[in-house]
Amino acid sequence: MPRTPRGEPAIGIDFGTSNSAVSFIGPDGLARLVPLEGDATAMPTAVFFNAEDHATYFGREAVGMYLAGVEGRLMRSLKSLLGSSLLDEETAVGSGTLSFRAIITRFLRELRARAGRHLGHEPRRVVLGRPVHFVDDDAARDKRAQEALAQAAAEAGFAHVSFELEPIAAALDYERRMERDGSVLIVDIGGGTSDFTVARLGPGRLARADRRKDILATTGVHIGGTDYDQKLNLRRVMPLLGFGHVGPSGREVPSPTFIDLASWHLIHRMYAPKVVRHVRELRVNYEDTRLHDRLMTVLEHHLGHLLASEVEQAKIRSSVSGEEATIDLSAVEAGLSAAFGPADMAQDLVGLLEQVVDCAQECVERAGLSAAQLDAIYLTGGSSALRPFQALLQERLAGTPLLEGDLFGGVASGLAYASR
Repeated sequence: MPRTPRGEPAIGIDFGTSNSAVSFIGPDGLARLVPLEGDATAMPTAVFFNAEDHATYFGREAVGMYLAGVEGRLMRSLKSLLGSSLLDEETAVGSGTLSFRAIITRFLRELRARAGRHLGHEPRRVVLGRPVHFVDDDAARDKRAQEALAQAAAEAGFAHVSFELEPIAAALDYERRMERDGSVLIVDIGGGTSDFTVARLGPGRLARADRRKDILATTGVHIGGTDYDQKLNLRRVMPLLGFGHVGPSGREVPSPTFIDLASWHLIHRMYAPKVVRHVRELRVNYEDTRLHDRLMTVLEHHLGHLLASEVEQAKIRSSVSGEEATIDLSAVEAGLSAAFGPADMAQDLVGLLEQVVDCAQECVERAGLSAAQLDAIYLTGGSSALRPFQALLQERLAGTPLLEGDLFGGVASGLAYASR
């Protein structure tokens, strides 16, 4: 676990694929979350470059401006680019270009500034969370991803940067609320990754300076909420634009267009004039040209992010209510909609969910424990609230209590504890 140099305390930053949060240790030794947008302590990891006033906006304001139709460029899922070849690619923003690395730096600088306004001084030390694997099965790329995030934090103004695994940070936060010692599976399902830790936690272990022996196992897989959103988008929305549609030649319309249009960090590419021309030429592949008309409407009016947002919100509503949720597609065509419920989600996402739960089981096995030897399963990360995921996890690890923590702030709080 990281330790910052003596002196000025560090803040913790959970730089998430979908949402980010910042924490600090208060005078009483307890972690507190920084209000980043009004009273909200979790802020969407979103950047909007406004083409009308040439300013840059962040979080809910960024998403709101885009969805309101303000001319500009919305960037989301920036964390997904760490470790990829796209990180140093220049992309058009406003009247110029920026690398995705530089955009990540801007977002971290904004988090630092907002924390500074709350604390009364701009912090110089930070503990950043990182997934167990930025990149699955590629240690070199994983190392480059962490180095890139460290460099972005340094360029954002932090003089000392350290890292802690996100599920370990979540464990350190949960431990403060435990009444007795026990073995716990920490489940952290974020927008881009699913991470797991089995640890011995509890009030009897809090005072230990070296906690390494309490961490029994960690595992992770590069699947998260944005992958669920993409799959639901492809299964429920993209067929209405031609995905899977068989044309006059007896062949399906080429699928790469729809896959990119359903992927948060690739949507912006679909608006390039060259891509729009290519998609326009696909009309000959359609038997039902109404589907192609809808696809062209999405591209010509830059509606890809709106569709992705509608799918994400429907997923959340269905998970919260346990009922069917409607996806409003009237921006594409009057009266057009799609819908799904928890059973549909379970069916659409079964392959992804099984991989994630397999990873959780592997963590327990690596720890040398059985499900019966776990005292609790602690959930954090927004996508851990997904009902089909919880149902499958409880089926595989039957009999272990499932506890839902601070879904959007637990990791950040634990990162502040990790700095001590």
